[in-house]
Amino acid sequence: MKLKELKIDTWIGDPTNCYIVLDEESKEAMVIDPAGEVDKIEELIQIMEGKLKYIYLTHCHGDHIMGVTDLKNRLGGKILIHREDSNGLNNPEINLTPYIGMGKIELEADSRIDDGDLIHLGNLEFKVLHTPGHTKGGTSLYCEKEHCLFSGDTIFRGTWGRTDLPTSNREELIKSIETKIMTLPDETIVYPGHGMMTKIKEEKPIYLELKPKLW
Repeated sequence: MKLKELKIDTWIGDPTNCYIVLDEESKEAMVIDPAGEVDKIEELIQIMEGKLKYIYLTHCHGDHIMGVTDLKNRLGGKILIHREDSNGLNNPEINLTPYIGMGKIELEADSRIDDGDLIHLGNLEFKVLHTPGHTKGGTSLYCEKEHCLFSGDTIFRGTWGRTDLPTSNREELIKSIETKIMTLPDETIVYPGHGMMTKIKEEKPIYLELKPKLW
């Protein structure tokens, strides 16, 4: 697997992590959370000689989806998002685009995914983990073969996602982290929607032992 990360500036002041995943044999590619700067995303895919198969959205917030329409128009690719967040793609009260200084978004998912669904990219297999809490339909994407998890805004290094937004729920978020994410192998690398990557073993003390993060 080849993995590239772009930190895309948005109006919220905290860059969004956009990930480009490529299966080296088939050259099939997936972009996770294209928040903008589509020229850079397209350039990287071309350098990697990739063929865009999927545009995967961990949730429907504007700072994760602003580049989706442009990217799809240029390179194709099927838009995937959990069914509980699919309606939020066109609902500004849920995707929050008016509140973060972004224009109106109009897009539709090509496929609505569910917990446990498997997504194949050449020889790579990713499992959808429904991890609600930040949004009702928030998901994380796990690749056992590559020991990695793309967590969206569910969990970050040393903390978790906001739960004061429409469709968010703190109890659900903590449950998602404890039952879906902390049960993954310790060496699993977590690639979050913002900030720096981490590992499951580094986050466990926060949730399982109620200890502060040791930096």
